[in-house]
Parts: sequence; C-alpha cells; structure tokens
Amino acid sequence: MIYTEQHRELQRSVKRFVEAEINPHLDEWEEQGAFPAHDLFRRMGEHGWLGIHKPESAGGLGLDYSYELAFCEAMGEVRAGSIPMAVGVQTSMATPALAANGSEELQREFLRPSIAGEYVSCIGVSEPGAGSDVASLRTTARRDGDDYVINGSKMWITNGTQADWMCMLANTGDGPAHKSKSLICVPLKSKGVTVARKLDKLGMRSSDTALLYFEDVRVPQRYRIGDENLGFIYQMQQFQEERIWGAASVLRSLETAIADTIEYTRERKVFGQPVLNNQTIHFRLAELQTEIELLRSLVYRAVEQYVTGEDMTRLASMAKLKAGRLAREVVDSCLQYYGGMGFMNETPITRLYRDLRLVSIGGGADEVMLGIISKYMGILPSRG
Repeated sequence: MIYTEQHRELQRSVKRFVEAEINPHLDEWEEQGAFPAHDLFRRMGEHGWLGIHKPESAGGLGLDYSYELAFCEAMGEVRAGSIPMAVGVQTSMATPALAANGSEELQREFLRPSIAGEYVSCIGVSEPGAGSDVASLRTTARRDGDDYVINGSKMWITNGTQADWMCMLANTGDGPAHKSKSLICVPLKSKGVTVARKLDKLGMRSSDTALLYFEDVRVPQRYRIGDENLGFIYQMQQFQEERIWGAASVLRSLETAIADTIEYTRERKVFGQPVLNNQTIHFRLAELQTEIELLRSLVYRAVEQYVTGEDMTRLASMAKLKAGRLAREVVDSCLQYYGGMGFMNETPITRLYRDLRLVSIGGGADEVMLGIISKYMGILPSRG
C-alpha cells in the first residue's frame, strides 16, 4: 500500500494537533487518571477525524480505510498509549457495526453525534467472567413490549466513566451461544446504569476504564443494531477493525522509543565511551527497527485486503499478535539501555513499558489470535 499526498497531509495535520493539543497535557491527565474526552473529541470531530471511513450520510468523510490507517499511525505521535486507544474505541471499536448494519434512524441518533465528537462512545463486550471468551458473556436483554430490559455487568470499559452510550453485546435469546446475542446501543444515562468504579490500572492511565452495572435498564428495541441474534457475527466483524487499529497504533510509538533510546545512549557514557557504541546495543536497535518495518508491512497488507473487500481476519490477527509481542520486546530492550534511569517514572520509556503491555490482552489476547491463525491454517483441533 502506498500513501498518497492526501494521506501524508492528513498525517501532518494530526501530528500538529497532537503536539499542540495532547502531548503538553499528558502528565496532567496521567495524574488525574483521565483525559477530557468530550472536549478533545469535539475538537477532533471538527476536523472530521472521528468519521474518516464512515458514510457521508452520517456525517463521515466516506473515505476508504487506508485513510483511517494513516490517521491511526499519526496518532502514534502521542507520547502515551492511552489517548490513541480511547480514540480507537470511538472510531474503530464501538461504531463500525453501527455504521455497517444500523438503521438510518439509529445512525442519526448515535453515529452522527459520535462522529461529530458530541457523544463519547464505549464498547461493552467484556465482563468479569467473559473477556476473550465472548460466547460466555452473561448480560441479558429480554424483550418486554417494544423494549429490551437489560441486566448484567460490563468490565474493563474504556471511556466508561465519560461515555454517553455503549455498543453492548448481550444475550437476546436462549439458543446456541453464537446465535443468541445482539448488539444494542445503550444510553448510559438510562435509569439502572451504574458506574460502579473507575479501575486503577498498571498503564493507560490517561484513559478512564470502568466497571458498569445494568439493573432493569430499559431501552427501545429499535436501538438494536441490525438483526436480532446476529450480534456475535457483527462483533466478530467489528473486532477486525479493533485489532488492526491496535497493531497500527503502536508503530510510531515503537519508533519513537528507539529514537529516544538512540539519543540517550549516544549521550550516556559508560567505561569512557557512549553506550550506543557497544555493538550489542546498536545491532539490537537495528534489528528491532527492522522488526517494526516488518510489522508495518503486515498491517498495510491487512488493510489492503480490507479496502478491496477481502477477509483480513487472518492477517489482522497476525498483526495484532505480532504488535503485542514486539511492543514488549522493543520497550523492554530500550528500557534496559537506559540503565537505572529506565526504572524512573520521569523517563518516557516507563510509560510506554506500562501502556503497551495491554496490546497483548485487549481486543483478544495473544492466545486467541493464535487460535484464529491456527484455524485459518487448518490445524485447530475440534472441541467436540
């Protein structure tokens, strides 16, 4: 895939925005445990960045996903993983199914204001007893007249304390686990919704994450996305954008980690010479830089398939797997070359060390990615 000048200009605009509107505030937001999502999203919505590949009929730009990829890569200029993750929830995790399968009325009510940045969204799949095992979720949405009545809980919800609505996966039937779930737009100011607590995390500390309870929450059935009991399929499709976003969002962060490490080890002297002069270090950094380029190529190939209408599940799963593992490898190596300063919170590499550990867990753990890849290879054993 080759970026055009339009892709490059988009990236330059995003970089300027990040340097002016995000990076100067990160230390404050890290300390507070949240960033002002409504304020930041509204400003991003004014640029059209929250609806790059969403339909023009819903206020989006109507561009193909290669432009979303360019935007995602540029968001890697943020000196933390938390803001790109939260933005990705808005653009590539909570809204793709709504854009693809939601009625015009539903898109008008939830998608359009999310694209404009007037609404903050979140995705409600994981529960205390169902993370990667999506089929095991217990939250129910039972019919009652023209409404659904929702009971259950959702865990590890990014944007959870600030979100206006949730794209929730819930059980709407009693059949097989893969054929009894629906995606529903749930306004989080509804009676019976409780933000039980904001979670205290290892990393991604600028982004609020919450546990939410739902007790007899009543929403109209017209808030359902697409057909009833097809939600599991819609969510599996939605996961592909989430996973490719997760992989693409680390590219520049890892390159920045290496660039910072080069600068530091060039100045830091041990035994009378710059640390960088040690062959084991500059060779290792060269190898890691090569690995990042390989990940970029894999991400680009996956997006090429997506843009042309092919199934990118296999490549997106590979990219997500590789991104999580490479992120750990790069930041751990870079932190080591800082020596004692690498263990100090004042050194930027420590934030990446904490933040990027999530890439191997969120959106489907490494082991889930390996299962998907094994299935595409035809070597996944039957559960029966």
